[in-house]
Amino acid sequence: MIDQLEYNTERKRLIIPEYGRHIQKMINHAIETEDVEERNKIAKAIIGVMGNLQPHLRDVPDFQHKLWDQLFIMSDFKLDVDSPFPKPSREVLQERPEPLGYPQNFPKYRFYGNNIKRMIDVANSWDEGEMKVALEYAIANHMKKCYLNWNKDTVEDYVIFKHLLELSNGKIDLAARDEDLSEASNLLKQKKKFSNNNNKNQQRNNKNRSNRKRY
Repeated sequence: MIDQLEYNTERKRLIIPEYGRHIQKMINHAIETEDVEERNKIAKAIIGVMGNLQPHLRDVPDFQHKLWDQLFIMSDFKLDVDSPFPKPSREVLQERPEPLGYPQNFPKYRFYGNNIKRMIDVANSWDEGEMKVALEYAIANHMKKCYLNWNKDTVEDYVIFKHLLELSNGKIDLAARDEDLSEASNLLKQKKKFSNNNNKNQQRNNKNRSNRKRY
């Protein structure tokens, strides 16, 4: 009996291991079936089994399309059956994806992050009014908080106003409005309070786990 044991290392490599070897054997059987009608019945039965193995994906759009594509892929594109969807091709599957367009703008003040420039552009696109003023001060306070994360000491408001004026191409000048930003201590206090809440929640979760009965 030991001589008849079959190890996975000696078997043919699975194309999609998530479905297991039994599904692969069913697909191989369908490929070898000569009767077209019988082969279509087997393919539909295999699709049903594959769907039952992933019930959490039934509400995903194009779920059936995905199953049929995986069926043809696992058959190494040798299965000849009637599919309700266009059959995938080996060439399309093996195509190299297009390179992702990572941002390469290299901002001058990196401690503010890339998103701050997008926020400033949005503020510049708004019409004049209270909403725009509120957004501009929200951006300035966020810049001050980012600056304090980078430099733990302090920062004067005029430094933030100068950077904001530069990043907005001279369109947002808060220094001329004679209004102060939030105190540095308040900005750091909010961060510290959020960090403390997270630590308390973590300690509470650890305590609950330690008190849980183990059988």
